[in-house]
Amino acid sequence: MDSNSDRGFVLCFGFAFNNVQFSDHLLRIEITNGGEITNGDSVQDRKRRRRDVNTSAVGGENEKECNPPAPRVTELHISSPILAAQSPFFYKLFSNGMIESEQNHVTLRIEASEEAAVMELLKFMYTNSLSSVTDIPALFRVLMAADKFEVASCMQYCIRSLLNIPMTLPYASLILRLPWPLLVADSVKPLTNVAKHFLIMHFNDITKFPPEELTALPLVGIMTLLMSNDLMITSEDIVYEFVLKWAKANYSVLEERQGILNHLAPYIRFPYMTCPRLKKILTSDDFEPSVAHKLVFEALFFKAETSLAHRAAIKADSLGRRFIERSYTCRPIKTVEFEVPHRQCIVYLDLTRTECNALYPSNRIFSQKFHLGGKEFLLSPCCNKDQQNRFHHFGLFLWSQEKGSSVSVTVNYEFSSRWKPTQEFAISRKGKYKFTGVQSIGFRDVLGAPWATFIGEDSPYFINDLLHLRAQLSIRL
Repeated sequence: MDSNSDRGFVLCFGFAFNNVQFSDHLLRIEITNGGEITNGDSVQDRKRRRRDVNTSAVGGENEKECNPPAPRVTELHISSPILAAQSPFFYKLFSNGMIESEQNHVTLRIEASEEAAVMELLKFMYTNSLSSVTDIPALFRVLMAADKFEVASCMQYCIRSLLNIPMTLPYASLILRLPWPLLVADSVKPLTNVAKHFLIMHFNDITKFPPEELTALPLVGIMTLLMSNDLMITSEDIVYEFVLKWAKANYSVLEERQGILNHLAPYIRFPYMTCPRLKKILTSDDFEPSVAHKLVFEALFFKAETSLAHRAAIKADSLGRRFIERSYTCRPIKTVEFEVPHRQCIVYLDLTRTECNALYPSNRIFSQKFHLGGKEFLLSPCCNKDQQNRFHHFGLFLWSQEKGSSVSVTVNYEFSSRWKPTQEFAISRKGKYKFTGVQSIGFRDVLGAPWATFIGEDSPYFINDLLHLRAQLSIRL
């Protein structure tokens, strides 16, 4: 008989529920006033509760604790074949010798918070339906009871019902607050995947949401966002600040906060954070000193590594996730700063051929910000036509980002790129400019080549499909 026939056969047993004429055992349910099922229950707690149910299944004076509070008792007439067919838990209960042949009753001990869900679960095992359970919290309680008593068909029923409910932020948060063993169960993954996808789409740009809405997310929700490669953010600094605010809002004790940040660290892309922000980690109490040094030095080593093959090997190892670049709205850079003999900053910006192709015919992208002489700057590669409006070229501009500042700074700048076959940097353009506010300076044709030559397959500017740009900026008094 196939599964569909089995389900139809089970449906006909609804009339036998709590009917003495069609029952061979009496189920005595002891309802205690213990703590509720909480989302923070550990795997060990859940296993312990299941062992408690097993050991308390056989009634008797030897199972009682010393001076226990008197439980409330509900009795039901049950059919052991029906329950055993639906649940491995009940199958073992009725077949592994825990119940003597002359014994016709069993005892289950549950908590008061589980009572309604367990009663609905028992009815389901006769009818294969939860017609009276329609709201989300009740379905979750039945789902947890079905998981506890190993009723797979009821879990599947609950999941199908929950998947038919339109997803909202409170609903997604509720799903991701399920007990961890249930959250990672294969049968529940379709539901958790939908909730995670909704969360990623909803919080795609985390900068648009008030802090209190983000800090209210559960831990699994935070992990879900951190695992996404498609967050709309300018740099990983924003992600780190967001995680830090969430941790401080939810874990006031320093040791606990450091512990949860250690747990989340593999999902934070430290190699793509800016150097000034990485330096702050070393002097903060966000992590234990040994952990902070490991994370920061690992990130700086990755930034300094210029070999694409070596970078690929690092990304592929067991630590790989935090070395994978997100789809940042501003391109990551590497910077080297000097204070002597004069203030100087060397900025490295790498662009893929695909990214350069996307600039045509008149687009531009921006790098992450960097600092020099107390001002914020960024680089902006672009595609534009020459002044005669005849040919497209690859351009590169330096932008000052200081709004409302009256302080001026004169910057000597020099743009260069790596060329084949030497793969060394060759100076393309240089100049000098006095910045006083939000201004830009650069070249519409920084490489001195038409677009077709620049982007072509035999282009000397792309090394392994990567364009390596360098901007050397200095302030000479």
